[in-house]
Amino acid sequence: MTAPQTAAPPRQTLFARLSGANLQQYVVYVGFLAIFLFFAVVLRDSGFLTQRNLVNIILQTAPVTIMAIGLVFALSAGEIDLSIGSTVAVSALAGAMAMAALPQAALLVGIGAGLGTGLLIGLVNGALVAYMRLPSFLVTLATMGLFAGVARSLTQLRSIPVTDPLFTGLFGSGALFGIPSLVIWTLAAVLIGHFVFRQTKYGAHVLATGDNARAAMVTGIKVPRVRLSVFLISGAMAGLAGLLYSGRLQAAKYTLGETDLMTVIAAVIVGGTLLNGGKGSIIGALVGSLMMGMLNNGLILMGLSVSDQMIVRGLIILVAVAVSLRETSR
Repeated sequence: MTAPQTAAPPRQTLFARLSGANLQQYVVYVGFLAIFLFFAVVLRDSGFLTQRNLVNIILQTAPVTIMAIGLVFALSAGEIDLSIGSTVAVSALAGAMAMAALPQAALLVGIGAGLGTGLLIGLVNGALVAYMRLPSFLVTLATMGLFAGVARSLTQLRSIPVTDPLFTGLFGSGALFGIPSLVIWTLAAVLIGHFVFRQTKYGAHVLATGDNARAAMVTGIKVPRVRLSVFLISGAMAGLAGLLYSGRLQAAKYTLGETDLMTVIAAVIVGGTLLNGGKGSIIGALVGSLMMGMLNNGLILMGLSVSDQMIVRGLIILVAVAVSLRETSR
């Protein structure tokens, strides 16, 4: 006669639940708080906690946050877009050139040319990946170099001034009810992106495609269309980031977005989006972007060089990838 099995003690059950919980989603918030407190103490006499500096961090990270939203969709679908930096530059230059050519309709043609260029690049990337079944890493690595060359050749390495007051006010220096336009664009993109990603059937299809494309196709999801669409979103967000850069700086140059790729990837991965797809977070990407901006700002106030900042960002990406892969292997 076998002894009856006894239920696990409540403490053991609770411990098992906690140990099996996905703690990765909290990493970005803990990291953000830790970095903020560190700089608040170390740089308390250097102006880190001043309102002007904190607002400046938000304004500087606005284009990165916009790009991060697009990359969340791409990574969640199991793809990656390495060409976002080049897309930013080409889109900004296209918008500035269109405004210079048609100053009487500068706002409309600038927006149309900038966003249209981003969508076109996204269409090229998406078509090659979705319908020619080429790896997105190699496709976007190639188009990254291709469009970086296009950006340099468009204006022979010269910057193009953006002087239209409506455009610069809408995408750069303007404000509504005291809220800077860059903050408004960021909040709008985050809210819309989060709603689409979490509350719509399309967002569920993106996650299903990234989790298991074959199973998603069996259930009736049009996987090629989903893959194409995430590159269109990524391209459009990079195009919008280019407009924000040119509006804030009142000029477009081939170097815009050139060094943003590592920062955007770090923000997205630290924010809880998996590299191999199936999981993502728009809110996490926002916090990750602000964390990277705060990190850059604090390191500059500490007097560290650009190379030191790159080293720190690289270490953060390494830690984030390690956490990501550890979670997916469980």
